[in-house]
Amino acid sequence: MKIKNIQDITLPPSGGMVIFVSGVTGQDGSHMVDYLLKNVPEATIIGGARRLSVDNHDNIVHLEHEPRFQLVNFDLTDSHSIYKLMEYAKPDYFINFAAQSFVASSWDFARQTWQTNSTSILDCLEAIKRLKPSCRFYNAGSSEEFGNVIVTPQNETHPPRPRSPYGASKAAARTLIKVYRESYGIYAVQGWLFNHEGPRRGKEFVTRKITTNVVRIKNEIDAALNSLPDGVASFDWKVTPIELGNIDACRDWSDAEDMVDAVWRMLNQEVYNSSHLGYATLTGGRFTPEWTKLYVGQGMVKDYVCSSDVNHSIRDFVTEAFKVAGIEGRWFINMKNEPLSERFVYVDGGIPVPDVVLVRINPQFYRPAEVETLRGDSSAIRKELGWNPKTNFNELVKKMVTSDLSQVKKV
Repeated sequence: MKIKNIQDITLPPSGGMVIFVSGVTGQDGSHMVDYLLKNVPEATIIGGARRLSVDNHDNIVHLEHEPRFQLVNFDLTDSHSIYKLMEYAKPDYFINFAAQSFVASSWDFARQTWQTNSTSILDCLEAIKRLKPSCRFYNAGSSEEFGNVIVTPQNETHPPRPRSPYGASKAAARTLIKVYRESYGIYAVQGWLFNHEGPRRGKEFVTRKITTNVVRIKNEIDAALNSLPDGVASFDWKVTPIELGNIDACRDWSDAEDMVDAVWRMLNQEVYNSSHLGYATLTGGRFTPEWTKLYVGQGMVKDYVCSSDVNHSIRDFVTEAFKVAGIEGRWFINMKNEPLSERFVYVDGGIPVPDVVLVRINPQFYRPAEVETLRGDSSAIRKELGWNPKTNFNELVKKMVTSDLSQVKKV
């Protein structure tokens, strides 16, 4: 897909709505564009992505001939890029999904994580304040901000207790957003989005690591079984197992497509909040700078927790993914009960085959400080903004495994 420079954007006629989405080649950004094209037909949508020497546009290739979408060269870590975008496009909405979003890497790239996830948000807020104060800003928050939790489930009142540079960077960004919202009347929000996944999730994340490797193992097993003579049962074959870290870490998983609906509701709270219905009409229209400042200044704009309100362990995700692929497995500890000896083994006719290991534990994948359990309480956004996720855990795992199976078939 052709990527434009900011000055080459085609803007709508005066008064037309412009929505900018950064991180558009990622999971959330690409789903956000799809959602906006479907639900906000009057908007011109600009997607921002860094110009790279290697094309990584798989998540947006279906938008190549979409007339309402334009892809521009944008770098969140470059304040000049932010100011240039705000000065030229003057978007009505700035939805930021660009980030260093891999928690495990944040220990290795702590400074980069902070600059991308925290310092850049300060630059965004300053650009909005100076160039278009009525622009509504959303920044992707994370349940990792809660970190070493003191109560479960976690709602909007839980204090930040991050256990990674990533979590700390998101908590800092939230504080900046609150300061600018209260100081300058900017409509800026940051949702606590608990873990959300889907077929567009990067393969370096544990859920896609599991689903893509489940499909690989299925192909290896099928090939091994098909090579056996008829009537012969032999397990003189092996598969290359998936290697994971802490399989008992529990997360609250949702479908990424459900989450972008929550984001749009947070950006238009007066439309969806039943207690505020009619407020925009009474104050002269929701897109005027005066109205936005009044609405924000009265404390009516809030950050929300977005979650399924149910958590599952990585162990659960593994078991369900193999089940979807038609492979029966069982968690197995050897008789010596050695540390980290647990593994997920192949089951044939109800009998475990310990030599055919599907998943094993690798200490290399343990984090320096682990967040053991996260489970959200999204009752506030459900009650106040009418948001309800449509996809449950089992449906999400099935969706991801089925997608990865279909990709293999295409090849």
